[in-house]
This record gives sequence, structure tokens and C-alpha cells, in this order.
Amino acid sequence: MKPRERVKAALDHQIIDRCPMQISFTPEFAERLRKNMEIQGRKIHNPHGGGNTYDLERSLGEDMLLTSVGWANSYYLDTKPYTDEWGVGWKIQPYETVYGIGHYTEIDHHPLAEDLAIDSYVPPSPTRPELYQDSEEMIKEFIGEYWIVGVTVTTIFETAWALRGYEQLMLDMCIDPALANTILDIPYHYHLTAAKKLVELGVDMIWTGDDIGAQNSMLISPKMWRDFFKQRMANFISELKDINPRLKVAYHTDGNVYPIIPDLIEIGIDVLNPIQPASMNPAQIKDQFGEKLCFWGSIDEQHTLPFGSPDDVRAEVHKRLQTIGRDGGLILAPTHHVQLDTPLDNFWAMVDTIINTTYSTVS
Repeated sequence: MKPRERVKAALDHQIIDRCPMQISFTPEFAERLRKNMEIQGRKIHNPHGGGNTYDLERSLGEDMLLTSVGWANSYYLDTKPYTDEWGVGWKIQPYETVYGIGHYTEIDHHPLAEDLAIDSYVPPSPTRPELYQDSEEMIKEFIGEYWIVGVTVTTIFETAWALRGYEQLMLDMCIDPALANTILDIPYHYHLTAAKKLVELGVDMIWTGDDIGAQNSMLISPKMWRDFFKQRMANFISELKDINPRLKVAYHTDGNVYPIIPDLIEIGIDVLNPIQPASMNPAQIKDQFGEKLCFWGSIDEQHTLPFGSPDDVRAEVHKRLQTIGRDGGLILAPTHHVQLDTPLDNFWAMVDTIINTTYSTVS
């Protein structure tokens, strides 16, 4: 079965040969994996799939390939401080692991922090042809074999608070909703334009969303999410599916978002990602919402992958197949980019178990 056919069948809740798999990596883990697999890299690795060669993903036997346009591509742009095209400033934060030193990119400047900057701000244009060159090339090469995902994550909230500042945007939403809406519209319109272009180019799925969940609760109230984001996302999805009614739309948010899952279903989300098991019970999510929703993720990146044993990893894969993967509707993936602190033995235990476990052997 081709990867594209496998994902399509899974999203149709069909029992197939095995569960589809998708994995992304931080740049440092990608480099470590290249050395382990003896693969020569040609470009800097973008976890969201922008400018990638896809040699790692294809060699691992992944079923989905990602191609990204939008502010999320501003992560990991350099190994020294930089300012992205939106005017957001970034610093480099090193961290130590037993496998070496990794680097996160963290925001340290918000171009719209001052009110006076808002009216004169000009965001980058989402209509530039060069933004879509990589996507056009990869779709042309891989559309017949792989499930192609157009990525426009950090769709509204995360880009908006990068522009304004997290605390200030939260205050705006409480005390000056009109100003908050002005700022939220900037990334909304940009990413909607980008997503529509990716759909026109032929992607099978658009991956959208924002981190609105914390470990144990939402970052904002369900009412505030409905006031500021629900209608925007409903419009976003409707406009994309007007272009291609067969398009699937995935929504990303870390953390606990139980209260708004019915809303996500209502506005047309097909797939919820990443189902962080330390925050939401994957089996419970399946029982409550599995008839109307598919799932992507569920392999624990907080505990099991970095700190468990290979046997722990294998047991978790089997548990997910028996619960949230029951009767199809699942794409197995780590709940975040694989980090540098992940032992390769654990990584390979995950990959090998997913690829070699058929649904007929899942009890």
C-alpha cells in the first residue's frame, strides 16, 4: 500500500495494513539521525517542512510529507540572534543533553509592543511566488505516493502574540477587544491566503492551529477562544473546503483543550493534533470523539521518548493502537519534534514498532 493510500484509508476510519506514521525533528536531532543512517544532508532541516529534501522522512518510511508557508518557518533560521521578516526578534537559547548541546530559538522582540507601531505596520506579503516554489516542486514530485500536508500552523494566536507580546495581547483581549482583533487579523489573513494557495497547488491536507492549551487547562477560557478564534477558524476552513471539498483539515494545539473539541468538530476540523498524553487521555478522547474526529500524534515526547526505555516505547505504541487507534482514524506521531535528548534506541523502537505492527496483530 502506498503511503498516500494508507493515510487516506486511515482518515476514512478503515482498518489497513498498519497505522500511518509521521515524525518531525529538531535540526540537531535530524543531524544526529543523518549520521546514524549515513545520509548526506543538502539543506538546513526545517521541522515543519520548508526547503527540506525529505530524505530522512522517506528513508524512515513515513507516510506524510509536510510543506510549510507562514510565520512558523521563522523558528530555527540561524544559530545566532536574528530578526525575521515580520520584525520579530529571536535569541538563541542553548541547552545541554548527554548527546551534545542543542539550541532553541526564543522570541525576544515584539515589533507591535507599542501601540503607535500598529497603524504603520506592514506585514510581509503572502502572495510572493517564491514562497511557494518549494511546495510546488515537492507536490509535483511526491503527490502520487505520499500524503501531502500544507502547513500554516501558528495561524492566528501564536503569530499575533509574537508581534504584540504574549502578556500584552492577553490584556488587549480583555480590555481592548477591538485592538486585539486588529492584531489577530494580521496573521489570520496572511495564513488564509497561504493556505488557499497550497490547496490550489494540490495538497491533501492543511495543518492549521495554535497552541491554546497548557498542561492541565486552556491558556484562555473557552469563551474567549469562541469570541476571538472560533469564527475566524470556521471561515478559514470553509474557504479552503470551497476550493476542494475533499480536503482534510488538521488542527494543532498542545495541552488540554477538552472544552473546545466539540467546537472544533462543529467548524469542520477533521483531525486533531497532537493529543498530548500528559494533558489529555488518548483513550478517552477516542471514546468521546472518535466517531467524528481523527487523530494525529499521541506518542509522549515529554516522558516516554526521552526518558523511557525501548520497551516502554514499544508498549506505548501498542497501547495507542489498541485505544485511540482502534477502528482506524489515527496517524501515529510524537507529540512534538523529536528532541536532541531522545536516545536513538528509543527512536528506533518507535519507528520499528509502528512499521512492523499490523492491525491484525493488535489485540
